[in-house]
Amino acid sequence: MFEAIRWPESMTPSKSPIHFTNELVTAASPETVWALLVDPSAWPGFYPGVEHVQLPEGHDALRLGTQFETNLAGQYVRARVEECEPFTRIAWGGGPKSDPASRAYHAWIITPLPDGCHLWTEETMQGPLWIELAKQAPDAFWRTHEQLLADLSAVAVQREASAQRP
Repeated sequence: MFEAIRWPESMTPSKSPIHFTNELVTAASPETVWALLVDPSAWPGFYPGVEHVQLPEGHDALRLGTQFETNLAGQYVRARVEECEPFTRIAWGGGPKSDPASRAYHAWIITPLPDGCHLWTEETMQGPLWIELAKQAPDAFWRTHEQLLADLSAVAVQREASAQRP
């Protein structure tokens, strides 16, 4: 059985007009997937629309409490890691710098399997900016995360294959 997301009370699906889930089984190990998720410098290689990830506190990897900024699909976003259990789960919450009323909470659960792992990502979004974007393309967030999972899996599998070559 897979674990559930630990939502902050203010960002639960029942309180959020936008909520979506995506999942994928990959042949990559939880350790490789984790290494990619906590390394924002790797994100542009698999995270659709991500550019210029910065860790203002000088960290080189995400950990509990780490704040980061990025340009995501044309929006400058500021977020903070709210949950972090190595190789198992990570979640961050934040929103666009231009619209403090718009917030999001994005969580990941990584479950080991005999030949890889199961990836579950779930997000809730609130506020006028996200609602307007969803009106323009109702399934855009879900489709973007489907691509995110596929690309993350491909990069992780490739990383492992490269590491095994003599």
